[in-house]
Amino acid sequence: MLDLLLTTLVPIILLIALGTWLRVRGFLAESFWPGAERLSYYVLLPSLFLHGLATANLDGVPVLGMVAVLMLSTLLGAVLLVLYQGAVNHDGADFTSVFQGGVRFNNYIGATLAAGLYGSAGIALAAVANAAIVPLVNLLCVLVFARFSARHSSPLTVLKAIFANPLIIGCAGGLLLRVSGLGLPAGLEPTIKALGQAALPLGLLCVGAALGGARLGQQVRPLLAASLFKFLVMPVAAWGLCRLLGLSGQAAVVAVLFQALPTASSSYVMARQMGGNAPLMATIIALQTVAAALTLPLMLSLTLS
Repeated sequence: MLDLLLTTLVPIILLIALGTWLRVRGFLAESFWPGAERLSYYVLLPSLFLHGLATANLDGVPVLGMVAVLMLSTLLGAVLLVLYQGAVNHDGADFTSVFQGGVRFNNYIGATLAAGLYGSAGIALAAVANAAIVPLVNLLCVLVFARFSARHSSPLTVLKAIFANPLIIGCAGGLLLRVSGLGLPAGLEPTIKALGQAALPLGLLCVGAALGGARLGQQVRPLLAASLFKFLVMPVAAWGLCRLLGLSGQAAVVAVLFQALPTASSSYVMARQMGGNAPLMATIIALQTVAAALTLPLMLSLTLS
C-alpha cells in the first residue's frame, strides 16, 4: 500500500515543484500563467468531469449506498465548515480556500488507489464516488464563493453563477450522457478524454507557480483548519455513515478513501477565477498532498481493520 501511495503522490509533488521552479526562474513569461489557469478552468477541467462521468462503468456496484454515504458526509462537512466560519470569522477569501481544502478531493489519486486496491472493481467504485460528489462539491463551492468571496452576489447572480459555471456544466453534461445512455460519440470521445488528461499536469504546474506568492506565516490557522476537516472530519463522517447505513466491504473502504484524499488541484484554478485567496489555496494543495503520504495509510489501515 505504501509503495502504491508513494508512486501516486510523488509525480504530483514533482509537478508542483516544477511549476514553482519555472515561475522562480522566469522560464515562462508571467503572462503565460493567467492564460493557463483560464484554459484549465473553462476547457480542460470541464472536459475531465464530462468524460469521467459520461463513461463511468457502474455495473455491480452498490450505487445507492455509496451515493448516500458520500453525499451526506460531504453535506455534513460543508455545514460544519460554515459553522466553523461563523465562530472563527476568517477573511472571506481565506474561508473559500479553507472550504475547498476541506471538501474537495483529488480524484486522480482516489481512482489510482482504488484501482490498486481492488482492480477493475476499484475503478467502478471510484466512478461512483466521482459521480456522487463531483457535481455536489462544485455546486457547494460556487455557493460559498458567492457568499464569502470579495465578489458579493445577489440571489440572481448566484443562480447565474451556478448555471454558467463550466465545472458544473461539465458535471451535468457527463451525468446526462450517462443516465440517458447516449454516451459520448465515438468521434468526439478521444478529444474530450485528451483534453481532460491535460487538466492534471497543467493545473499542478499552476499550483506550483502560485506558491511563490504564499505567505505561510500568516496562513497557519486556515491551513490547519482545512487539513483537520480534510483528513479527520470528512473521513470519520463517511466511516460513521457507512456503519449507520450498512455499507461495508470494498464500497465502504473506497467511500472513506475518497473523503480522506487531499484536496484537488482544480481548487486553485477555481480560487483564481472566482475571487478566492489563490496563494493560500496553492499552499493548502501542496501541503495536503505531502501530508497525505502519512494520513492516507493511517486512515486506510483503520478502515480495513
